[in-house]
Amino acid sequence: MHYPRTELAEQLAEALQGKNPFGDAHNGLFLAAPRRTGKSTFLQIDLKPALERRGVIVVYVDFWANPRRDPGELLAEALAKAMAPHLGVMTKLAAKSRLSKLTVTGLEFDLAKIGRSDGVSIPDALQALQAAAEAPVALILDEAQHALSSQAGEAAMMALKSARDQMNRPGDVRLMLVLSGSDRDKLLRLVNSGAAPFFGSQITRMPTLGPDFIDHVATLIERQRPGLKPIDRSALFEAFQAFGARPQFFMDALGHVLSPFESLAERPEVAILARAREHERDEHKQMESDYLSLRPAEQAVLWRMLDQGPRFRPYDSDANDFYAKVVGHRITKARVQMALESLRDRTPPVVWKSARGEYAVEDAAMHSWFESRRDSNSWPPTDM
Repeated sequence: MHYPRTELAEQLAEALQGKNPFGDAHNGLFLAAPRRTGKSTFLQIDLKPALERRGVIVVYVDFWANPRRDPGELLAEALAKAMAPHLGVMTKLAAKSRLSKLTVTGLEFDLAKIGRSDGVSIPDALQALQAAAEAPVALILDEAQHALSSQAGEAAMMALKSARDQMNRPGDVRLMLVLSGSDRDKLLRLVNSGAAPFFGSQITRMPTLGPDFIDHVATLIERQRPGLKPIDRSALFEAFQAFGARPQFFMDALGHVLSPFESLAERPEVAILARAREHERDEHKQMESDYLSLRPAEQAVLWRMLDQGPRFRPYDSDANDFYAKVVGHRITKARVQMALESLRDRTPPVVWKSARGEYAVEDAAMHSWFESRRDSNSWPPTDM
């Protein structure tokens, strides 16, 4: 079930076009939201149509759909697909020298070479698409932090920044950029240093579904099962929050609770909340089991990473002192490197690495688990 967030989509579409005098979205909108909270669905089903209704050409790329593919290649392929219907117009424009700086072979664009040294650059491809379509272009890059996992991906981000600077003028936004991520710490690496592609931009936390969604769900339940009226909205919302505001898990559990094959001895709100707590415990148990399966050096490195977040530096003196305290003896830089690589090689990976050698926890949910255990004085886990 999709719950439309039309108002939010319309507000963001306005902001991306530079129509919000108090915002900076026209220079790039960076959205962070935990995985499975409906971010990708919103981008594709709500925001993309809202932009298209305004005459914008929208190119959507999900870097997480194929994490083994180079993000730079995925972006180039998406641009080639968007450009294909406009090739005839582009060729005519190039012949008239309106786009004379584009690399054109025999007045034909080689779409397979977008972004390559022997082909059309990403900024030129975007300008060609915009000119041929005679419409603004919006790039929606989902799980954009994965672009930093390769040099080609990072180069593509720099190219997008260049394209934005070339194509946009005050009051005339021709290229809109939406970069989303399920891990705010990783997404920050696109904006938080002088060498970052979009240095100076701000990360916005995308609001999760709230009481209006719960009211919608409760109304559907009451319509289907009138005997359950009234549904306690506050209890249902508490269960939704216990599922981490993730609609897929919440709706799946509701489906089981309300199944005609399920004999309920209690109110559905009570049953769904119990399932939510059980789900949360199971997730934490799995993280605990994964942590305890690691070697001591790997545990120490992961612990440091969870504690430090974006401040994590694997080899500085403070980190070395920390590892020695956890493991019980000093470990070499080579052993730390082996631990990091081992954590990256696990299935699924525990650690993410950028092309610049920066490290972060792959699953951002581990931070919440770590913080909850630390706050309750139950860290670190033990196998006793």
